[in-house]
Amino acid sequence: METLNKSYFSKPLRIFTWNIHGSYLYYLSKGLYEIYVPYNDKRTDRYIGRGETYPYGENVMEVPAEEVKNINFDIILYQADENYFIDQYDLFSEEQLTLPKIYIEHDPPWGHPTDTMHPVTDKDITLVHVTHFNRLMWNSSLPDVRVVTHGVDLPPVDYKGTIKKGLVVINNLPSRGRMLGYDIFKKIREEVPLDLIGMGAEEYGIGEVLHHDLPEFMSQYSFFFHPIRYTSLGLSLCEAMMIGMPVVSLATTEAPLVIKNGYNGYVHNDLDYLIDKMKILLSIESVRCPISKNARNTAKELFDINRFVREWEEVFESKVRVLNSQTL
Repeated sequence: METLNKSYFSKPLRIFTWNIHGSYLYYLSKGLYEIYVPYNDKRTDRYIGRGETYPYGENVMEVPAEEVKNINFDIILYQADENYFIDQYDLFSEEQLTLPKIYIEHDPPWGHPTDTMHPVTDKDITLVHVTHFNRLMWNSSLPDVRVVTHGVDLPPVDYKGTIKKGLVVINNLPSRGRMLGYDIFKKIREEVPLDLIGMGAEEYGIGEVLHHDLPEFMSQYSFFFHPIRYTSLGLSLCEAMMIGMPVVSLATTEAPLVIKNGYNGYVHNDLDYLIDKMKILLSIESVRCPISKNARNTAKELFDINRFVREWEEVFESKVRVLNSQTL
């Protein structure tokens, strides 16, 4: 889709970032700015360019890593510690290193959940969290810390629920273990039929499904299951709700603020409770239908793509305005 937000600036801002989370970059690219991502000859981690998984628009441009220092950008947008501590010194000129900087924190702290200091300490950097839970848990000394919650943009796909199974969408779940709920997935799968899709899910019969095929694929399943103990709110959960899928989730991180029991899904930390609700969703259509409608309405309210890109445009423009005022 094309957003209709009018930028304060006469031409689109030029944002340099890395292709770290393809789905997040895809939704971020819906705004009125240009995004530049680096690539190298081997398309190694953090240097894959646009990749081939997401249908990015023309405003997402890939540039050879060795040419980055010769291009004029307005903002540097970090998305991983490696970008900040390693990559910027390999890529940028001395002048580029003085550009306005923003760090997107996609995750809660992996160390102590409440006392871990955020590694970025440069007080000129704006730290943007993707959930309020992340902001709450990170201990940060930065003066400018913000939250831009998720936005998603999907084709008009309707929930069908014809496959009497639940669906889990997580990349590399077996190797990511307890934090992402691999043990929970296996335990519940003994009592309730569940399919897993994503990279590394071939053991369960389904591997990766490309992003443009995912909404239609997901819509066939009776419910979406989010077994994750501790991470940010998954974009796949947001996408499932936008389709109208009932969501069953652990009551952890941001999920209890999104899911309301019996209204748009079920949320709890008692697995027996969740198993019982899954069985109801599989067997009783009159329960699924209103929950489906409410899930979609909730998603439209919380995950509106226009709100998401408008907030990001405001973050970008505020950083450039501050720099301009300092150089006058």
